[in-house]
Amino acid sequence: MARYVVGTGFGGTQQAMTTTYKTLAALTAATGATTLRKAWIYDILFGADGTPADNALVYKADRQTSVGTGTSATPSPIDTSDAAALITATVNHTAEPTGIGNILIEVPVNQRASYRWVAAPGGELVVPATNTTGIGFRAKSPTGYTGTVGCSLHFWE
Repeated sequence: MARYVVGTGFGGTQQAMTTTYKTLAALTAATGATTLRKAWIYDILFGADGTPADNALVYKADRQTSVGTGTSATPSPIDTSDAAALITATVNHTAEPTGIGNILIEVPVNQRASYRWVAAPGGELVVPATNTTGIGFRAKSPTGYTGTVGCSLHFWE
């Protein structure tokens, strides 16, 4: 099993937060020269890039049935001897994916800290082997923070 990482620093421009969700990073299966493949997200790091203040942020991971519009990003293998990832990654979305539903994780936090979600063994988030279907990691600020936030998704396929 090869392991990879992708995040908001892999390309594009981070989007300012609003009171509605913005997709930071998404992993989707894609039909290509090879067979569709599943991926398992086992570790997510996330936090605000802006000047610390007492604002609330809400992060969530949920299922989606389309890619939306964002910057295509090439996941980096954790072990450089592994082959390129077959899962498609998109970061810093400017248009939200559709078919969003089935919240898998929802974490309300204070802006002043960075956070980490690690799956218990067997509790990884599964990206299905279905074309353009996947998991998006999103954020919003219900209290009006308008800076940017970032994340890194660690996964294996």
